[in-house]
Order: sequence, then structure tokens, then C-alpha cells
Amino acid sequence: MKHIVYLLTVLALALTQSACTDQCTETRVFRRFTPITFTQAQIRQGVGTEASRTLQDPGKIYTKDGFLFINEIKQGIHIIDNRNPELPRMVSFIRIPGNGDIAVRNNILYADSYMDLVAFDISDVTNVRALKRVNNVFPSGQFNGGNWWYNPNTGDVSDQRVEYVKEEVKTNCEEDVSPTWWGGMFLAADNRSFSSAQSAAPSTGGQTANGTAGSMARFALYDNYLYTVTSQEMQLFDIQNPADPKLGNKITLGWGIETIFPYGDKLFIGSQSGMHIYDNKNPQKPERLSVFQHARVCDPVVVHGDKAYVTLRSGNTCAGFTNQLDVVDISNLLSPKLIKSYPMRNPHGLGVDFPNLFICEGAYGLKSFNAKDAQNVELQEHIEKLDAYDVIPLGKSLLLIGKDGFYQYDYSNPRKLRLMSKIPVERPNAIS
Repeated sequence: MKHIVYLLTVLALALTQSACTDQCTETRVFRRFTPITFTQAQIRQGVGTEASRTLQDPGKIYTKDGFLFINEIKQGIHIIDNRNPELPRMVSFIRIPGNGDIAVRNNILYADSYMDLVAFDISDVTNVRALKRVNNVFPSGQFNGGNWWYNPNTGDVSDQRVEYVKEEVKTNCEEDVSPTWWGGMFLAADNRSFSSAQSAAPSTGGQTANGTAGSMARFALYDNYLYTVTSQEMQLFDIQNPADPKLGNKITLGWGIETIFPYGDKLFIGSQSGMHIYDNKNPQKPERLSVFQHARVCDPVVVHGDKAYVTLRSGNTCAGFTNQLDVVDISNLLSPKLIKSYPMRNPHGLGVDFPNLFICEGAYGLKSFNAKDAQNVELQEHIEKLDAYDVIPLGKSLLLIGKDGFYQYDYSNPRKLRLMSKIPVERPNAIS
């Protein structure tokens, strides 16, 4: 009996040691941040047109006259021929250091380049030309989620390069916890501020020369002005001559400003503490009418008629815990009132083509609603297997940008969206 007990003990110890030493191989993708410094000359001489490239880290989206303009965060702008929505064609890439936002009037494209505003001639989309640069108009870190700093004394910009790095790591076979640090690389959540303003009904004093932005835009066009919002201010540019933007008035808005949405002669500005409503009858000097306050969260907004649709989202940069859709009565612009709130998972950008309302739920996909009755906003469809950031509804075509690429849906039947085309993200080190 003693021999049997000893044998069982040795066998159990051997199995325990084997279980402890067994290893598995796991593939993980990390976001590696490397500090980098640009001189003023490198930034200002770094613009140019080059051959089209793949989407790698897409941000804001814009459309005009059948062409798409997709921001590659801090790198530039993809130009895509979308006149055949079933087969969009990559045309060219505008290299713009530090770019995050886009607006287009006629054949002039406006873009931020770190601290500067640059106007481009896009009449030939294969040979885009820089026309005018307005220097030192944006404060440090106000676009693209921040994390850059401009030193006016030296003219240098301190930033960080983000690379997606794929590595094979050894793990315990039963281990299922991804470390935050591995081999000196930091795994961070994507903390870009998902906020923008969709010019669903852009107004240009009777003209129809403007393009259309998503709900996350910080740029908006109205009359003879370009409006840009930073975290605390609205900077105006006089574009009576579109090719020659001139610095205009600066208006203090408050803190946590994220998006701007022009509607009629009003501006609806989303912030982390509420929706600001500005009267724009005097376009060179908008005046605040009221603020609809809410909990501290990220807050893009779109408008139709006397209703505003506001999504509230928690997250790293938003600091709050609320995830919902607020439908707000703005029939009295001096006293906006909440009609009803609807729970959401993690809403980002949104778009309205009344009665259809589309909401991006981030990692939880895209939702289509019927918003005809504000007291009973009805879910029509939920597409879950995509990571949705922002949308632009155009007639019956829905443009969607997300972390994994650009999607285009036919929403003739809003209860059953039909995928027409997709341009995927192709990162060099992504998992295949």
C-alpha cells in the first residue's frame, strides 16, 4: 500500500509541474507611442499630394459632389471617388501633418495642420495645391484628441507617433488577461474625442456650395465664414474670397467644447457639459441664446425642425458614466427642454434624415431608429459586427466611418440596411 501511495504522489506532482510549465502562444496587437518633435518648417513644408494609400487610422469624414474626404488622423486626407457607391475608388492622398478636421466650399478645402489653417485647391483631385496658410491660430492639442504641444518660442511641435505592433507572446494556457505593458510598449484605449458636427442642412446664404460633414466635426461653414471650435473657443475665418481665408473674430464658449452643427441661422455646439445654442443672424459675431445642460459626458448633436438629438457617452476623455440619447425640444431656443431619454450602450456620432435617425454605438455597432414620435423613438435595426464612429445620411445612402474602415449602406428600407461597399482598414502590423 505504501508503494501505491508514493507512486500516486509522484504522478500528481509531475502532472502539477507539467500544468505549471505548459505555455501557449498568443498574438497581440499593441499601440506603441513614440515621442517625436517637428520643426515649424517641417510642418509647413510637409504638405503635398501623393498616390492613394490604405486607411490605417481613420477619423473625420466629409463628402461633396460625389467625392469622399476621410481624415487619416494627424497624417492627412484620403480623397475617394464615390460617384458609384457600389465601387468607391481611392484617388489620392493629401499629406497634411497634424490634420484632424475638414470643410469644403466650392473647390476649396480647409484643413487644420497642427497650429495652422491651410486652404487647398482641389479642382484637380490628383494634384491638390496649397493656396493659403493662416499661421498660429489653433492652440496646442485642441484637435485629434490632443496630445501635442506647440512651443511658440521655438516653433517646434511635440507629438507622439502611434504604431500598431504585432507580437507573439508566451502565456499560461489558462491565462486570458492582456497586460497593459509588454516589452516597453503601452497598450492604451483609443481616447480620441468622438465629437463632430454634421452639416445635414448646410446654409450658405442661398448658395449650395458647401459639402457635408459628420456629426463629429469641429469645422462648419455658413455664409462667408468658416467656424472652428477648440475646447474653449470659436475661431472665425472670413472666406468671402474662399481661396484667401482671413482671421476673424474669436468667441469664448466655455470648457469642454467638442462639436459644431449649423442649422438654419443657428449654431448648435456640443460640449462635455451641455448643448450650446447660438444665434447666427450676424454671421461674423454669433451670440449665445441658451445652454441645455447635462451630466459631464461626450456630446455630439444633430438637429431637425424643432428637435435636437444629443448622444451622451462615457469614456476615457469624457469622464462621465452616462450612455443615452436625449431628444430635446428646441421650439423655444431660449429654453430648450428634454422630451425623453433613451438608454444606449456607448453612443458616438449620429445622423438624421427624418424620420430616420442613425446612431453609432462604437464597438456595439450601428443602430437605425424611427424618430417620428419623440416619445417613442423606435429601433428599426441593429448591425452589431462593426465598430461605428460617425455617419452621414445622404438621401438613401448612409456613409459610415469606424475603426475598421468605411462602410456604405442603402437605407431605402431602414429596417434592413443593405451594405453597398466597404473600404477596410489595412494596418501593416494588424492580425491577418
